[in-house]
This record gives sequence, structure tokens and C-alpha cells, in this order.
Amino acid sequence: MDFSDPTTWSTALYWWIVPLVMADTVFPPLPSEALVVAAGALAAEGHCSLPLALALAALGSFLGELAVFLLFKRRLAHLMDRWSLTSKIHAGIRRALERAGRTPTYGVIIGLRFLPGGRLVLSAGSGIADIPTRTFVACSLLGSVLWATWTVGLGYVTGQTTRLPFWVSSLLGLAVGVLVGAVLGLVVTRRRRAS
Repeated sequence: MDFSDPTTWSTALYWWIVPLVMADTVFPPLPSEALVVAAGALAAEGHCSLPLALALAALGSFLGELAVFLLFKRRLAHLMDRWSLTSKIHAGIRRALERAGRTPTYGVIIGLRFLPGGRLVLSAGSGIADIPTRTFVACSLLGSVLWATWTVGLGYVTGQTTRLPFWVSSLLGLAVGVLVGAVLGLVVTRRRRAS
């Protein structure tokens, strides 16, 4: 296996996008965003199918969120209170729900996924808050498509504009994504403090 060959990476990406993005919903430190941005960069070079990368990223995001949502909707929250660590996580989710109480449900489910760990919080929180399943599914589908478009787009646009090797374009795309996320986080934080 030649790791310097972009076609080797593109073939592997097709197999790993869905499971890694799904697992990232439960364990946010996993590098699924890096993998999805790399798929966009490979698509910019013609080594990967852009529509397939978008579809796989959206599918992984939706399936991961749905699994977490259904687990928490089926009362996994009660089991969380039995252990110290998970009870702290449960309390944190409840505090986040109380803070977001005035925010429209649709906007939270769609928008929270763009923050670090947001897909876990929105899925678990929606299950704990007993959001109707149809509402969650519709918002999660739309949000997953938007997230996939943004994340794959970061790699694709940096790959198209820089014409550097895919791994450099991937790193640049990740850097742009982190920078945009940090700026949006600062804006939201300042607005909340002001209000």
C-alpha cells in the first residue's frame, strides 16, 4: 500500500467516512472532520467523487445522531445517573438545555453540530428533552447535509484554490474551519453576554 498515492487514500476514505463520522458523534475527539475535509481535497484533485463524499459524510452524521438520540430517548439518561462521571455529563447536558430553552428547537438541532462536541450534545439533549422523533429526524437530516457540505467544501475549495497536495489542502481546510468556528464562537459568546 503506497500512502503517498492519493488514490490509495480515496479508496480508504470511502470505507471509513461513515463509521468514523458515526463514532465521532459519541466520542468527539475522533478526527472525522479531518477525514471529511481530506475527502473534499481529494475530490478537488479528481481522486474522489465529490457527490459520494458528501453523501457518505451526511449519512454518517445522520446515523450517528439518530443512534444517540434514540438511546437517550429510550431513557438511557436514567442509567447515566448511576455513575459519577456519566452523572456529571448528564448534569452538563441538562444545564445546556436550560440555557438553550429560549432558543428555537430547529435552530439548535441544525446549528449546534458546527461546534466541537455539538453533535453529541444536540443528539443526547434532544433525546433527554423528548423532542418528537419526526422533528429530530427532519432537523438532523438537514443539518447533516449542511455539515457535510461545509466540511467537504472546506477541503474542496482549498484544494481548488491552492492546487497543493491533498494533505496540505486538508490541513489548510481544517485551519480555516477552526478559525471560522473560533470567530463564530466569540461572536455568540459576546452576544450572550451583551443580552
